[in-house]
Amino acid sequence: MTQHQRLLIIDFGSQVTQLIARRLRELNVYCEIHPFNKVDDAFLAAFAPKAVILSGGPASVFAEGAPMPPAGVFTLGVPVLGICYGQQVMMHLLGGKVERGHGTAEFGRAFVTPAGAPLALLEGWFGAGREQVWMSHGDHVSRLAPGFEVFGTSPNAPFAITADEARRFYAVQFHPEVHHTPKGAKLYENFVRLAGFTGDWTMGAYRADAIAKIRAQVGDAKVICGLSGGVDSSVAAVLIHEAIGDQLTCVFVDHGLLRQGEAEQVVAMFRDHYNMPLIHADETELFLSALDGMSDPEQKRKTIGRLFIDVFQKHAHAVGGAKFLAQGTLYPDVIESVSFSGGPSVTIKSHHNVGGLPEKMGLKLVEPLRELFKDEVRALGRELGLPASFIGRHPFPGPGLAIRCPGEITREKLEILRKADAVFIDQIRRHGLYDEIWQAFVAILPVRTVGVMGDGRTYDFACALRAVTSVDGMTADYYPFSHEFLGETATRIINEVAGINRVTYDITSKPPGTIEWE
Repeated sequence: MTQHQRLLIIDFGSQVTQLIARRLRELNVYCEIHPFNKVDDAFLAAFAPKAVILSGGPASVFAEGAPMPPAGVFTLGVPVLGICYGQQVMMHLLGGKVERGHGTAEFGRAFVTPAGAPLALLEGWFGAGREQVWMSHGDHVSRLAPGFEVFGTSPNAPFAITADEARRFYAVQFHPEVHHTPKGAKLYENFVRLAGFTGDWTMGAYRADAIAKIRAQVGDAKVICGLSGGVDSSVAAVLIHEAIGDQLTCVFVDHGLLRQGEAEQVVAMFRDHYNMPLIHADETELFLSALDGMSDPEQKRKTIGRLFIDVFQKHAHAVGGAKFLAQGTLYPDVIESVSFSGGPSVTIKSHHNVGGLPEKMGLKLVEPLRELFKDEVRALGRELGLPASFIGRHPFPGPGLAIRCPGEITREKLEILRKADAVFIDQIRRHGLYDEIWQAFVAILPVRTVGVMGDGRTYDFACALRAVTSVDGMTADYYPFSHEFLGETATRIINEVAGINRVTYDITSKPPGTIEWE
């Protein structure tokens, strides 16, 4: 198995630390994020990073118990880049001075101008005399540590870009990882080049490594995989099947809350196209009977989760002798399971409601995607030859249409919702917009409204269209459809879907809203 060149990101609690890793992965550089209090000199020696990045964070270096990196970071002999709080930590520990705000805080867009001699870190970075960046700091560096020089300034950050070139220590007060620093990726590209990274992190290499790891972990044992039909579990299933063949059996639980034609598509692709052992557990009656008339969103989720576990366990026994459970856990799930303060995060994603199954069933986990971000999973899917139409599918929640049906769940409402959703998605595809949108769906509202169709009065359901743009689902904004598109779509839904006579469009961003309605 290949030992990739590795970069270590020490996290001090910034809300955008994950973006640093994403930028580096886009440069084919393997990196890992670890909270500051989990990184000591022994960890550094074992991890053996080729470079280190110190993230931003909400703390002040003056605060009691302020997060700090181990002193060994600065004696490794590798390049170090400090970002925002990371810059302040570097100055604080290496002999510089940091001061509290006093009118020099910067939040939002700022402009940095070059200062001093040319710096390799900034090669090709500065535009016409200045460069836009995103600042978010209260404290500021007021005196550089010995050996550092200034290479960029902003109105409220006289040491916006600093470096000790001899030791290859670099520090910036702004956040190059965010979208609002347009040329931030170039700065990271320069940093990893200076560190000697060759860009050996590719999906082809990952595929080969992952297959070798799966074979070494599983041996000749049987593996079961909870297949939801989503991108993550699908890519995991295809990868594992390539590694161990018929030792893998997938269990696809059809809870009757899927989109139109979805169960048939999933079964056909995996059973027919990949010739993969697959149990299609059609448990529609069980789930819909339990959910009939249920309106509380949390009760819906808990009921679906409980039933899914029971059904999965029942069908898994049919495999006989399985010792491993495969899940599509991703790297953001791993990161979010431990906050920068070392405690569990508020929410830890459980893939398709199978959280707790390994303990209950006595199975060990196989998680071949736990080092990947969502966009990397899609890239791996392409590497494995999954159809582009499948890899590019919008996310779909484990509870399915149940959480797109506020109020009581009934079979009638689910069927109306399924048909309306199919029309909406068809419209988006017809207009060539599907790949521009992160997620799109219809929610059926728990109200009936008066309408007129022909010469008659109607009293039918209203529905809401929802379409958002996003990078990772953590934040989102509504998609700016034209009025012509919305009008055309509303007309189609009302004409083609019996039971709906009013269509609305949800223009709420996240936050304050969520993407799903429940």
